[in-house]
Amino acid sequence: MPKEYRTLQEVAGPLMLVRDVEGVKYEELGEIELANGETRRCRVLEIDGTNALVQLFENAAGINLATSKVRFSGRQMELGVSADMLGRVFDGLGRPIDGGPQIIPEKRLDVNGTPMNPAARAYPEEFIQTGVSAIDGLNTLVRGQKLPIFSASGLPHAQLAAQIARQAKVRGTEENFAVVFAAMGITFEESNYFVESFRETGAIDRTVMFTNLANDPAIERIATPRMALTAAEYLAFDLDMHVLVILTDITNYADALREVSAARKEVPGRRGYPGYMYTDLASLYERAGRQKGKKGSITMIPILSMPEDDKTHPIPDLTGYITEGQIILSRELYRKGVTPPVDVLPSLSRLKDKGIGEGKTRKDHSNTMNQLFSAYARGKDAKELMVILGEAALTDIDKLYAKFADAFETRYVSQGNDTDRSIEETLDIGWELLRILPRTELKRISSKLLDEYYDPKD
Repeated sequence: MPKEYRTLQEVAGPLMLVRDVEGVKYEELGEIELANGETRRCRVLEIDGTNALVQLFENAAGINLATSKVRFSGRQMELGVSADMLGRVFDGLGRPIDGGPQIIPEKRLDVNGTPMNPAARAYPEEFIQTGVSAIDGLNTLVRGQKLPIFSASGLPHAQLAAQIARQAKVRGTEENFAVVFAAMGITFEESNYFVESFRETGAIDRTVMFTNLANDPAIERIATPRMALTAAEYLAFDLDMHVLVILTDITNYADALREVSAARKEVPGRRGYPGYMYTDLASLYERAGRQKGKKGSITMIPILSMPEDDKTHPIPDLTGYITEGQIILSRELYRKGVTPPVDVLPSLSRLKDKGIGEGKTRKDHSNTMNQLFSAYARGKDAKELMVILGEAALTDIDKLYAKFADAFETRYVSQGNDTDRSIEETLDIGWELLRILPRTELKRISSKLLDEYYDPKD
């Protein structure tokens, strides 16, 4: 029977001090019992001699320090995992909220996970088809990769996240594929959108959802991605599934981290965020990957909204250091009606070369990708020149590049939120656009591929 303490001293926001404790450990879970029998959960944040600083999962309203008592469980936060989690919706602490039965766990896992030994990592190299041309064709996602989406407030990152979760697949295989979707600090309306979107398309059957709403406690927001990654690790490395983890919105997570840090009176770092935020984010992102000798894999797409559209803000800045590239959404393209508004030039997938080519996508993928980037960049320059000097100042070839840039945005990048394109369709659209330009301009594509795809002999 756990020992009870009636030595509650003070409450400050989400924190509470308990004196004269024995044998209590960092991150241990506890339970506060109020005089009326109501219980609230807490977690140990700090141990100082015989004093324990605990953080409340629920709010502190109604806690009478004199009549309440606290018990410590002797264990850290755990998640009960089972294959039955697929198709279910949980809150940020792993409790079912879809009206279904409790999960009977196969095992209980510590949500903090164990770091993956770098020597045990297998190199990411297998193509994942998201059905989104701007990602598949130009910033390819590879199995085991961490590829964040940098968005901004008001941009449709939620729709893009749901689209990728619905459409993502590993081609040419009958391997088990699952999606673990964790939403942090979102509104009820957004949460409902995700659940209904997955239900309508049947994607819910292969999805595990964790949702933490904006009015839920900050400590739950910090636990949510760890719950999701623990579920993903079980599905990937115990059940040999290929798991895509989508975390949205990392900015809300970092704000919760800052809130807890401020309550603990820690010395703030950049913009008030704790100095250990880099380490904390790395402890999430680095749980993705492939392991030698294991069939399963975890691929991660963290989504974050950049405050003030600033990619030098600490959250996108630190995320960029830890992950392998970024997909950037553009407010300018969104205003033009391009959906999804992916700005392909500053976007980057550092592993794209590893997941494309013959046997993975198609032999012309690498050449056409480079040519599309080059032509779009030149077309945008031509359009800027047109704005300053007028159309008359452009050469005929510049006008063709400007025409190419417009067609590229409307036909290649913009595809709506319900279109699922195969990689062959994406590559074929790329060739249709390249035919706007004369063959002599396509200097990044070998003449052999131009004979086969630019001038196909019917």
